[in-house]
Amino acid sequence: MKLYTIGFTKKSAEEFFNNLRKAGAKRIIDVRLNNVSQLAGFTKKDDLRYFAKAICGIDYVHLPELAPTQTLLDEYKKKGGDWSVYEKGFLELMTKRHIEETIPREIFNESCLLCSEHKPHHCHRRLVAEYLRDKWGDIEINHLE
Repeated sequence: MKLYTIGFTKKSAEEFFNNLRKAGAKRIIDVRLNNVSQLAGFTKKDDLRYFAKAICGIDYVHLPELAPTQTLLDEYKKKGGDWSVYEKGFLELMTKRHIEETIPREIFNESCLLCSEHKPHHCHRRLVAEYLRDKWGDIEINHLE
């Protein structure tokens, strides 16, 4: 199974959609808690659904169960929390939610996890991808730049 990840920050719409098309992604899986913020620009929920289909011919789905809680996010982002604490808390949340059992596996194949962070190293989209790989074992993860 191939699973991609991408962040939209510091990317033009052209770069973003070209990266998805070149990778061969079949679906965007939005893992953001808030996908309607004005800061999201071309990646606001309804706009992104339209652009993904019109530009790349791919599907869009929002899965907030793959997002952190607002409390966890605020503790890390707004209060300057430690990444290792956030990572531990987020992985505990994924375990508690049993995402590997509650979300159909086939939805992830050739899909791209979307979040805002430019790079994956300090982003929960990477944690979701790695969590699923650890649970299922046969996922090739590719972070699109």
